[in-house]
Amino acid sequence: MARRPLPRILSKDSAQIARTQIARSRELARTAADSATDVLHPLITVTRGLRLLASAGRRRWADTPKDKRGPLLFFVASVFLVVALMPYGPLLAVVTVMAAAAWQGRDRAPSAPEGPDESQTERLQALYEALVPYFSGPEDPAPLYAHGGEWEKAFAAHEFDDAGRVGHLVIRYPAYFPDGEPAARARIEQVLTSKAGRGREYHFTWDEEGNQLTVTVLPPLPADIPAQHFVTAPGETVLGYTDPSEVQRTLPLSYGEEQIDVPPVVWRTGIRSTEPHLLAMGHPGSGTSTLLRSIVLQALRYGDVLIVDGGGTGEYACLTGRDGVLAVECALPGALASLEWAAQETERRLIAINLARQAGDPPPADTRRPLWIVLDRPSVFAHLATADGRKDPQQLLQVPLRHGRAANVTVVVAEQLDSAETLTDAVRQHTRARVVLGHAAARQVEAVLGAPPNTTPLTHVPPGRGYARLGSGPVHRLQVPRTPDPYDDATSDADRQAVLELLPPRTGAVQAEPADLSKPAPATAPVGAEAMAAES
Repeated sequence: MARRPLPRILSKDSAQIARTQIARSRELARTAADSATDVLHPLITVTRGLRLLASAGRRRWADTPKDKRGPLLFFVASVFLVVALMPYGPLLAVVTVMAAAAWQGRDRAPSAPEGPDESQTERLQALYEALVPYFSGPEDPAPLYAHGGEWEKAFAAHEFDDAGRVGHLVIRYPAYFPDGEPAARARIEQVLTSKAGRGREYHFTWDEEGNQLTVTVLPPLPADIPAQHFVTAPGETVLGYTDPSEVQRTLPLSYGEEQIDVPPVVWRTGIRSTEPHLLAMGHPGSGTSTLLRSIVLQALRYGDVLIVDGGGTGEYACLTGRDGVLAVECALPGALASLEWAAQETERRLIAINLARQAGDPPPADTRRPLWIVLDRPSVFAHLATADGRKDPQQLLQVPLRHGRAANVTVVVAEQLDSAETLTDAVRQHTRARVVLGHAAARQVEAVLGAPPNTTPLTHVPPGRGYARLGSGPVHRLQVPRTPDPYDDATSDADRQAVLELLPPRTGAVQAEPADLSKPAPATAPVGAEAMAAES
C-alpha cells in the first residue's frame, strides 16, 4: 500500500507558520488592549470615582436616623435650588463632581520601588564579591570585578522571588575568562549555587559571544501526576515530563480534577529509531522500577513484553498472566531460558523479514508486533551465574541489542549506579537512550549520559526525578509518572486504582508445560513456559 502524504496543515513548516501567526495575533491583541486601556484610563478613573461616591451616599443615607431624613432631604433640595439659580451654577457643580470622582477613583496602589531594597542590594553585593577572584585579572587596566566595586556594572538584569532570593540574574564577565573550559564553568556555577541559595535548581546559559551568563531558578517538576493513558502514536513512549522550554510538544493529562498540558520526554522506538534501546541507572529507591513499570504499561498497548526481575522483590507481580506479558522471571534458570528464547526469536524475525524482502512481500505480521525485553538489575543474575558456573544473562542480550531494531525488538535495562561496572560492553554500546534517576553527582550523570547536566542537582529529590538524554540530544530534566506497585501496602488507593486500570486483562492460568522454542511466539498469547518449567 502506498504511503499517503501528510496533509499540508500537519506538516512541520505549516505548524511552525501557524504557531507564528497565533503568537503574532496574540501580541497584536495585547498591544491593542494596552492602547485602549491607556486611552480610556481617565474615563475608567471617573467612573470608578462616581461609583465610590454613590456608595458613600447610600451608606450615609442608611446610617441617618429616620426622624432626621426629612430635614436632610430639605437641605439637599435647598442646595440644588441655590446651585440652579446661581450663574454658571450647574456647570460648576458638574466640574466639582467630576473632580471629586477623579480624586476618589485614582489608583491608590503603592508604586513599586525602583531597584532592589537594602536586603536585596546586600545579596547582589555578596554575589559580586564572591565572583571577584574568578572574573578579575591582575593585568586588567579597567577591571569589571574588583573588591569594593559596583555590582550594577556587572549584573545586567536581576529578579527576586517572594522569599527575597535571587530568581533570575544576567551576569557580565570579562572576555579573557576561559568560558570554554568545563572546569572554569563548574567553579562559577558552584559559587553561584552556594551564594544565591541552596536547595534550588539553577539553569545556566553561557553566551560565549556576548560574554554573559544567565542564571535562572527552575521551578520543581510536578511529582504527583499519576500514571494514565498518554496520547501517543505507536512506537512512542513517554519517559516523563520536563521543562516547557526544552521541548515543543505538550500532552493533555488529568491532574486531579483538572486537565493540564505538560511537556513530555518522548522516546521513539522501532525500525527507524536511532535510539532503539534504553538504559536506566539510579540508586536504591530512586524510581528505576517505577520507570520500567510505566514503560511496560505503555508497551502493552501495542506489543508483547518479557520481564526479567533480578531484584526478586515482586515489583512486577501485578503483570503476571496479563494479556501481552510473555513471562515474568525472578530466578536465574527462568531468566536464562527466557533470554535464550528472546535471542532465538530475534534471529527468527530477522530471517523471516529477510526472506519476505527477497520475495518482494511485506514482513510477516508476527514480526511487525513489537517485542520488549525488560531486564531489571542484571548484576544480581551475574553474581549468581558466576557462583553456579553458568552463563551471564547479559551475554544473551547481544543479539537483541545488535539486531533488535531491524527485528522490532526493544531492550530496556535498569541497574544501580554502584553496580555499573557489571554491565557488559554490548549493553553500554547499544543503549543510546539513557536515564539517571535520584540524587547523583554531576560526574556520575555525565558518565552515564555522556554529557553534563545544564542544571544543578539537588540533594533531596522525589522518586522518579532525574535526567534523560536520547542519543546525542540535549540533557533534559525528567520526572517519571507516579506508577507504584499496586500490590504494595504503602501505595495509596488512588495510585493503586490508577495502575490497575492500565493493566490489560488476565489471559488465564499459567501453564507449567515445556514449549517448543523453535516455534515463533504467538502475537497475543503468553510464552516462555519453558522458563517456568526450568524454574520449577
